[in-house]
Amino acid sequence: MTSPTPVTLGLAGTGRIGTSHAETLKHLAGVGSVIVADADAERARAAAGKLGVQAVPDLDALFASDLDGLIIATATDSHPELITRAVDQGIPVFCEKPVAADIQGTLAVIEHIENSTVPVQIGFQRRFDAGYRAARAAIASGDLGWLHTVRATTLDPAPPPAEYIPRSGGLFRDCGVHDFDIIRWVTGREVEEVYATGTNRGEQFFADAGDVDTAAVILRLDDGTLATVSLARYNGAGYDVRLEALGSRGNAIVGLDDRAPLTSVEPDYVPSPLPAYPGFMERFRRAYTDELAAFLSVATGEIDSPCTAADALEAFYIAEACELSRRERRPVAVAEVRH
Repeated sequence: MTSPTPVTLGLAGTGRIGTSHAETLKHLAGVGSVIVADADAERARAAAGKLGVQAVPDLDALFASDLDGLIIATATDSHPELITRAVDQGIPVFCEKPVAADIQGTLAVIEHIENSTVPVQIGFQRRFDAGYRAARAAIASGDLGWLHTVRATTLDPAPPPAEYIPRSGGLFRDCGVHDFDIIRWVTGREVEEVYATGTNRGEQFFADAGDVDTAAVILRLDDGTLATVSLARYNGAGYDVRLEALGSRGNAIVGLDDRAPLTSVEPDYVPSPLPAYPGFMERFRRAYTDELAAFLSVATGEIDSPCTAADALEAFYIAEACELSRRERRPVAVAEVRH
């Protein structure tokens, strides 16, 4: 159910993900109008013209537009100010991850908004993917028995631009955080300890930024389950995001479909005629739509936020522990990085 009164949604940031969100929003039942703004006013005007939505000159004008909800798809360093400003004005917020660039910034936002009744939803779209939801249900039902191993994979087909890496937060905070969040969500367990290592086999700009282009992580969950996470920026076969939940009685595999970029060398294997996923937008197109539909229900008061700032903080803690583990070459308890 959506509100019978069409709502007005604002969108801050008209880059690739913001523009895609604007296109999705304008087709959602219950949305009356979409208003966009960007630090680059011309980019906002161009996106609005292409999509047939309204653009305003700047973020101040966006906040003055009598919004029923705000979607934030701007650069990370602007997230804290925009989240708190919207909450202070009583505007429900959807913000792409992360809440802030670091733990201290995330904690400051949480402290600012914790006594407010204005809902905040953080963008971890995998929670809305049908496969991950099915795996979560299979685990919760007991159909798999007790879990012994979880394997998660996020392998990008090509790296981001060189200029993005120094401000990305690193491979664990930028990329792995999605796996850390979804492992918590699918299993219903917390991560107690991590061991992470990484390497650089590609461009020098990763090393220059103190980052890695490939990483492997072992997580110990609070019930003893072991989880592994594989991360890479150079998976030339295509965009590969999967999760395997392996239990004492059965298993559930997410992302194993005809577009998964996997090549079997078994002699009788018949390859899929479909192309591999080229990127996250294609792999999670339906999940992004369902995520924004959920936010519409959050904004109209029908449901509580399905992914809070506190949830985002927990995933960030795991990423922070992984970065510390990689740098110091030792296991790190997540408790070490908590504030």
